[in-house]
Formats: sequence, structure tokens, C-alpha cells
Amino acid sequence: MRDEGRKTKRISSVRELDVYKVAFDTAMEIFEVSKSFPKEERYSLTDQVRKSSRSVCTNLSEGWRKRRYKAVFINKLSDAAQEAAETQTWLEFALACRYIDRNVFERLDEKYEHVFAMLITMERKAESFCNVR
Repeated sequence: MRDEGRKTKRISSVRELDVYKVAFDTAMEIFEVSKSFPKEERYSLTDQVRKSSRSVCTNLSEGWRKRRYKAVFINKLSDAAQEAAETQTWLEFALACRYIDRNVFERLDEKYEHVFAMLITMERKAESFCNVR
């Protein structure tokens, strides 16, 4: 199978998607970074940023399993993007509270911008992901 002069590979698992890999790795990086957040943030910012960053991956996984229904697949991609946006906001709070420095913030924020770009591409090409037999 060819796509614009490039060979396309058959993806059999959500874990093979580049967007999943980036989101998972970034969520794990957030987990590590957030270990240094103050204890008083445990039930607010720390839990929230960890939850939203992980939810990007869980929404991708749910969408992957429901991709025989194009509308549901697109909805789960939208949910993943929403969680990525929430994570960016929590990271902005962490920066403002000086729990992370600007370099860490910019690196993580850029990763989520990359996730958005990949999710938009997947949505535009949803039909190719939803042709499940």
C-alpha cells in the first residue's frame, strides 16, 4: 500500500502509533517532574496534571478499540486533544508557581503541540484508520 509515494505500514496496536508513544513518554516525564512538587499540591495540581497527561493515552486507546465507528473514533481523538490542552494548562500553573522552570515547561508544552498536530492529522485521515476488517 502506498500513500503519496511513501509506504504505509499496517498498525495493529495503539502502542504503535507515534502519537501514543509521544503522549505516553511525555506523561511519564510529567510523572517524574511532578515528584518534586510540594506535598500541599498532592491532591490538586500534582494529581490533576498526572491524570490529564495519562488521559491522552487512555482516550487514544479507547478510540483505537472503537475505530470501526468513525464518529466515535474522531470523538475520542477530540477527547485526547482536550486532555492534552488541560495538561498544558496545569503545566502553566506549575511554571507560575515555580515548581518547574521555563525550559522544562517549554519542552513539555512543545511535545503537546506535536501531539495536537498528530491528532489533527489522524482526524483528517480518520477513514484510513477506521477501515477495520
